[in-house]
Amino acid sequence: MKIVFFGTPEFAVATLSSLLSHPEFEVVGVVTQPDKRRGRGNKLMPSPVKDVALNHSLPVLQPRRIKKDAETLAKLREAEADVFVVVAYGQILSQEILDIPSLACVNVHGSILPKYRGAAPIQRCLFNGEKATGITTMLMDAGMDTGAMLLKAFAGITLLDNADSLGDRLAELGADLLVETLIKLRDGEVEPVVQHDDEATYAPMIKAADFVLDWSKSAIALHNQVRGFFPDCTTTFRGNSLKVIATVPVGPEYWLQLPPELRVLEREWPLLDRVQTGDGLLLLREVQLAGKKVQSGVDFANGTRLAAGEVFGRVEVTD
Repeated sequence: MKIVFFGTPEFAVATLSSLLSHPEFEVVGVVTQPDKRRGRGNKLMPSPVKDVALNHSLPVLQPRRIKKDAETLAKLREAEADVFVVVAYGQILSQEILDIPSLACVNVHGSILPKYRGAAPIQRCLFNGEKATGITTMLMDAGMDTGAMLLKAFAGITLLDNADSLGDRLAELGADLLVETLIKLRDGEVEPVVQHDDEATYAPMIKAADFVLDWSKSAIALHNQVRGFFPDCTTTFRGNSLKVIATVPVGPEYWLQLPPELRVLEREWPLLDRVQTGDGLLLLREVQLAGKKVQSGVDFANGTRLAAGEVFGRVEVTD
């Protein structure tokens, strides 16, 4: 089976690597987003998918606007692929592109469709406090994640999962599910299932406002925001920016959900500094002051001599 792979971030790497390791698949090309400037040196950096492609001497296409790039369209046709596989590519494909492969265009989506259609399904499901999610493979159409579903695989979500940890697990799950999907699609052993739009929910792109913590919200809502938009949520402390990277909501309903190494918090939380939120208390596990290294909540409290009555935003820090 000849495949052209479309993908960009780390989430897509596991699937590409899986395809490259299976002899029944031949990856004949990779399409990824253009290099971006990153880091202190503001150097042009390739996407994680491009790195893998170059390491395997695969031809790489990086159109800025794939719908209007005639050269890319011509090369896609020349590839004579059976399947286009799309994993978090970052651009919408036109119907003209979807019609090129002889068998199908298959997408690996990071949710159990039709829930969380859109650009940020992993982040939004954590933000909403979901207890489970998964991967859906689907036949692509011109809509936003509206194509007929092929296979699904499910994954639980723990209290301390964040966008990175959950994303890593789903990436591996998606890689395995895609291989199964392609084999069953080739052999006629999978029946596409139409999505019901009335059951759909959406996962819009992340915006800067999503990172700002509002301490009038409940402890569990803030915790879900911190882990959903990990590691970029921010507040202010003594007039300076403070990044809140990891938290734990306080309460007996949460202790049993902690891993063994953190169950000590059940005994020690009265001795730790915690934040009074709009509803409940929140322990800060990891924070980062502007220009400083990441540190534990305990080290932050000791280093700043945090005192009761100080505020993050508008909410007091309790004893």
